[in-house]
Amino acid sequence: MEQLTELYYKMLDVLPLVLLGILILVVFIYVSGPITQWLMRPLSMLSKSQLIQVVMRRALRLLIILIGLYVFLYLAGLTQFAVAIISGTGVMGLILGFAFRDIAENFISSVLLSVQRPFKIGDVIEVQGQTGVIKQVTARATTLVDFDGNHIQIPNATIYKNIIKNFTANPKMRGHFILGIGYDASIKQAQQLAMNILKNHHAVLDEPEPQVLVDNLGSATVNLKIYFWINSESNSILKVGSLLMRLVVREFDKHDISMPDDARERVFPEGVPLITAEQADTNSTSGEKGSNEKNSNEKTNASPKSAATKGDVSDETIKHDQTEQPETDDVSSDTDEIRQQAEQARDPEQGNNIL
Repeated sequence: MEQLTELYYKMLDVLPLVLLGILILVVFIYVSGPITQWLMRPLSMLSKSQLIQVVMRRALRLLIILIGLYVFLYLAGLTQFAVAIISGTGVMGLILGFAFRDIAENFISSVLLSVQRPFKIGDVIEVQGQTGVIKQVTARATTLVDFDGNHIQIPNATIYKNIIKNFTANPKMRGHFILGIGYDASIKQAQQLAMNILKNHHAVLDEPEPQVLVDNLGSATVNLKIYFWINSESNSILKVGSLLMRLVVREFDKHDISMPDDARERVFPEGVPLITAEQADTNSTSGEKGSNEKNSNEKTNASPKSAATKGDVSDETIKHDQTEQPETDDVSSDTDEIRQQAEQARDPEQGNNIL
């Protein structure tokens, strides 16, 4: 009975301090928001990253609330308990850090990506063999929209630890293709013809200048490697390469520059047949006689009108083949179209962009 009475009087002595501590804790929780906003004004100048500002804002608010909690426990006479809570919070943080290591790694990577900014929304990048337009970057993953229209989510830790190829940082992009010409053709003439095609095409940049170089000597061809530069923001490297290849092939064909196939080996298992001069003369004489008879019959049966018609068709075909049609091929870039698709598509996960 005496112990309960003593405990009662102790509670009466401590109760005002406990109430005061509760009031202080409530005040700290209430004013943590405005104080954080006030402190963030100068700190927001350090980084324009939304993610960094959110992390700093939450950390400051949590720190203010912890100070209020410590004051409450101190006034209540629970100083040792307060120290134990703070120590336990640190230990619990380590445990949670190991348990959610991947989540913490992705979050830290998102912070580093937000600070370093190797890319921005709308850039075309390649990471781990995946190429696409940046649609969204959250605290967990980065979303790409590839050129097939698919959404690809890559964890931020994977992006940060791997090689990032940014195609949009420098809009100038170099393309190339290989064409083989015969050994009987003039290499210098072929290079000059290909260079003229490159220089006269509107999609090929003058600076850096295009190049036509001898790549290697094949079994049947001299292989020319043709380099060209384009503006990837306005033109497609695949479309321009396809069009240039067609134009160069047509130009080579117009100037009788051969483009032979690879050399093939023919095997005669029974040996090479030999024909004597007498057999060759006999075959030639009989062949000429049969040919003359066939031509005579064809001339007799064919009417003048049909012959003229044949000649007219042949001439029109030749003229049509020789006429150069103006190039109206579409060489525009597909990047803008993919960006529009990314804007119209739904967000694949909850979360705001951090870039």
